Amino acid sequence: MALKKSAGTARPPWVPERQTIIWIDGNPQSGREMRDVHPFLVLSPRIFNEKTSLVIGLPMTTAEYNADNPFAIPVGTAKSRNASKTSYVLCHQPKSFDWRVRKAGPHPMGRLPDAQFEEVCACLDQIIEIGKARS
Repeated sequence: MALKKSAGTARPPWVPERQTIIWIDGNPQSGREMRDVHPFLVLSPRIFNEKTSLVIGLPMTTAEYNADNPFAIPVGTAKSRNASKTSYVLCHQPKSFDWRVRKAGPHPMGRLPDAQFEEVCACLDQIIEIGKARS
């Protein structure tokens, strides 16, 4: 006899949430864009990501030359492939991806702490000056 699932036990499908770090496949890439699978900091809210299948955010890397990059914010030590290396959020490379097609998934770093997320957003704001009228 097959067991029936009770109505309250189904888990909602996973959807990337703002401030979380996910894995995303950057292929195909062009020019100086990152390629292959990388961590990606989600900036867009869950409701947008769910309804559009897009996620807006910033790529992350452990490339050491970013230590001198004023737009690369260090956010701790990598967890996984490059464990013990510094992880950087690249604020100068905002991107949007179809997270469903690119088979995004949760990253072991989880969610960026509030203070670091605010620092990343402030750095991005220096570049795009969101909310400021054009002069």
